[in-house]
Amino acid sequence: MTEIEEYIPIVGEPVIEDLRLLARRLKGKVVQHINSAAVGGGVAEILTRMVPLLNALGIESRWDVIKGGKQFFEVTKKIHNALHGQYEELNHYDFEVFMETSRKNIKDIDTYGDIVFVHDPQPIALITKKADNKWIWRCHVDVSHSYKSIWDFLKGYLINYDSAVFSAPGFSRMLPIRQFLISPSIDPLSDKNKELPQEIIDSVLNKYGIPKDKPIITQISRFDRLKDPLGVIEAYLQVKKTCDCRLILAGGMAEDDPEGVEVFNEVKHKAKRNKDIHILLLPQNDLEVNALQRASSVIIQKSTREGFGLTVAEGLWKAKPVVASNVGGISLQIKHKYSGLLCHSIKGASFAIKQLLDNPGYAKKLGENGREHVKNNFLITRHLRDYMLLFLSLYHPEDIVHLG
Repeated sequence: MTEIEEYIPIVGEPVIEDLRLLARRLKGKVVQHINSAAVGGGVAEILTRMVPLLNALGIESRWDVIKGGKQFFEVTKKIHNALHGQYEELNHYDFEVFMETSRKNIKDIDTYGDIVFVHDPQPIALITKKADNKWIWRCHVDVSHSYKSIWDFLKGYLINYDSAVFSAPGFSRMLPIRQFLISPSIDPLSDKNKELPQEIIDSVLNKYGIPKDKPIITQISRFDRLKDPLGVIEAYLQVKKTCDCRLILAGGMAEDDPEGVEVFNEVKHKAKRNKDIHILLLPQNDLEVNALQRASSVIIQKSTREGFGLTVAEGLWKAKPVVASNVGGISLQIKHKYSGLLCHSIKGASFAIKQLLDNPGYAKKLGENGREHVKNNFLITRHLRDYMLLFLSLYHPEDIVHLG
């Protein structure tokens, strides 16, 4: 377990002392996080690091996961897509599946926390158990263009929470409860982001049969249509016409995403056994992800919708030039032509990648700027501070401090 003092060389002792001071004001409170998956996806990744660090600061923090079967997660995937603006048809049976599983979780899950912190739509109905404790709903997705019928259904539960948290200003909605802007973060000391010796990087490339004879373009993400892996292949093939390079598409599948296998098979079919396209279905191995990112010449994240995009912050932290779609929370991380390059299309992505491969000095400078931007804004120490201020605001609403 990482100790909070280990972050001092990265962020400075005053930052850590501020965290300790805030934690002392929350002593005795129990924070209970609830989500839908223990592994896979950004929420689980953040909680894996966040919960132990809260405990290390002296705030009792626990993490519970709701249960749901295949049908439930098929419905919640539809809800997820609809919140991102993708057309989905939810019928009466879909809503009944959602409600039936929610009723079981309401019965089975003990909401014991002084602060119950519910993440995303899957467990949102647990609010019906609210007693004299405080409840927060944390939205990790881009709801700026969500389908009204789906949003209204969730809003019926959301209005009973004490507060809601969104990742970017554009995601905020008209609600009768208080809202907070808190961006996600990465942990610089996690296996996915810590410094690695070159021999580990080389061993991972050797394991997957990836030569270092040409520049490597990499997208790390779940196999999800909203991450547009087919579009990444199209962009790469355009780049390949003038720049000899390799493409790595690597990632896993979230426990609560039933579409992952189907998308993975579509990607393999699209790649057509191209020897320079490496499609990797990774186990939950953060060191390997770290190594693949560090071996890359360019990191790409061509999402069509994105709540935040932790892989963007990961690439920037490693001082890699990043090309990413100008959607959702990505624009918080990339200031175009300063800390990376934003794109709006397959053609735009391929142009940006070629620009970076043709101008290594420019690519290096963007990477350096990106790392500094993440250091100042998107590390877990800032995230801890924001969450503790949020917790305090639940008990001292007259002293609300601006977050984010």
